[in-house]
Amino acid sequence: MPVRVVAKLRIERAGRGGKTVSVVYDLPRNAAFLKDLCQELKRACGVGGTVQDGAIELQGDQRDRLRDLLVKKGFGVKG
Repeated sequence: MPVRVVAKLRIERAGRGGKTVSVVYDLPRNAAFLKDLCQELKRACGVGGTVQDGAIELQGDQRDRLRDLLVKKGFGVKG
């Protein structure tokens, strides 16, 4: 069975005063879904974050933790 949703991860530093953020993008553009997922990821990683332009941004480099969490939730993950 193919994985339904593939989330992509990237790290951004540009335009953030030198701070690193982890961005989870290519998710379904459903505001309620994104808000809930963002809350869950923030709680699990213990960091702040926000939903912006259909992507979830979390403070710091959270790639490894996010990868595990998203795979557990049944997403495919790239990046």
